[in-house]
Amino acid sequence: MIFAKMTVLVMMLLMVNAINTNAQTHKTTAATKDCCMMKDGKMMVTKNGITMPMEKDMVMKNGTTCKTNGDCKMKNGKTMKMKDGDCMEMSGKMCAKNMKHMTTGAYSCPMHPEVTSAKTGKCPKCNMALVKKS
Repeated sequence: MIFAKMTVLVMMLLMVNAINTNAQTHKTTAATKDCCMMKDGKMMVTKNGITMPMEKDMVMKNGTTCKTNGDCKMKNGKTMKMKDGDCMEMSGKMCAKNMKHMTTGAYSCPMHPEVTSAKTGKCPKCNMALVKKS
């Protein structure tokens, strides 16, 4: 009888832990959408949770072009200049929130410190493992 109660208790604890882990994973994914943004006067691109300097002009899914200097030209011909904290999703839609709150990430590349991520991974430039910042 006691063994059955202990088994049920352990199962419940495992389920709560799995739900909590899933919620944390979802929170991290939502905070690191693929986008381009102006950060500290430089255009940055976030892809698969890794943020790095934008090295070439990008064309978004809706036809908007974002240049490495922050100039964006919409499909309808209107132009705008991205300001610090501005963010555009890969769909071409401006992010609803100002991205100034976004941190650079806990991990970076030893050879390319401008490449950051909230989680471990590999640098897209040199394939080195990202290391935890001190």
